[in-house]
Amino acid sequence: MINLKGLFMSSKPNITTIHQTWTTESGFDFPSVDIAWNSWGTLNENRDNVILICHALTGNSNAKDWFSGLFEPDGIIDPDKHFVLCINNLGSCYGSTGPTSVSPYSGKPYQADFPKISIRDIVGFQALLLDHLEISNIELIIGGSMGGMIALEFALIDPRIRSVVLIATGKHHSPWAIGISHAQRQAIYADENWNRGFYNPKSIPHKGLSAARSLAMITYRSPQNYNSKFGRAINPESQTFEVESYLEYQGQKLNKRFDANSYIRLTQAMDIHDVSRNRGSFEETLTQINKPCLIIGVDSDLLYPTFEQKELAALIPNSFYKEIISPFGHDAFLIEFEQINEHLNSFYRTIFQTH
Repeated sequence: MINLKGLFMSSKPNITTIHQTWTTESGFDFPSVDIAWNSWGTLNENRDNVILICHALTGNSNAKDWFSGLFEPDGIIDPDKHFVLCINNLGSCYGSTGPTSVSPYSGKPYQADFPKISIRDIVGFQALLLDHLEISNIELIIGGSMGGMIALEFALIDPRIRSVVLIATGKHHSPWAIGISHAQRQAIYADENWNRGFYNPKSIPHKGLSAARSLAMITYRSPQNYNSKFGRAINPESQTFEVESYLEYQGQKLNKRFDANSYIRLTQAMDIHDVSRNRGSFEETLTQINKPCLIIGVDSDLLYPTFEQKELAALIPNSFYKEIISPFGHDAFLIEFEQINEHLNSFYRTIFQTH
């Protein structure tokens, strides 16, 4: 049995290599995979005191960095009680197997040869680590945005899940969200350095990825937030509107930390997301979730509007819907921790009051 007693992780992730052939939904065989993960707290003797956090599109496994509010004293996470785990997604570029990894078939980075993957593939990939760590039950799984898609599929696939929290996500990727993803990918494809995804690491498609990020950042906030944050102010250095300067800066930041091929494959995985795929109707599928589920929407979310979370709550039998009131749009799931913790604590006490 793997001993994780007293294991506290810093921001640098563990890398676990699973030496077995693993096959994606599309039929692609990985002879082995690397899985990057962070954890906080100690896994108990029964290996069932686990809180699993699922990260979003360009996130990483250091959840304490981007989900910090859940680790505050008023949050639900208690490292003295819980073993908190966050796993970097398949296809990402933060340690897990992805387009920047070396292909055992060619001896070179996969780049555009990295296969298309699905949210279900990401769940299967993460389950490899859960199995490796011999985890018997997951007390709570939580995810927002893409992380919510992963948590939702986990609830359908993995019987170890005991309760679920879904924030700012939906039962499938809507035509609206697919269109936004498509526009971002087109920006990357149009970059002169794209080279069909086989670009020189020293000449990355930085303009395309920056433009894609700028477009995404607009959908992550709300008109009222942009009005109050920027107005029509002019940046004194660039002599452009402050909002233009902000979006350019965000694009430059992403170029320094993310890979364009990862962005392509992960947005495609989000577009494929549809819990009813090969399962029947949405109602037939979602009524199979028999564990408690807290579903949280954001009143100003343009990317995944609250009607999508209300749909989930109407279809999942033992579910509770709560709404965050915020001007921050979709990004509120990474900002409004006071409201999130209030809803999480209430849900947690209701479900685990005997613990």
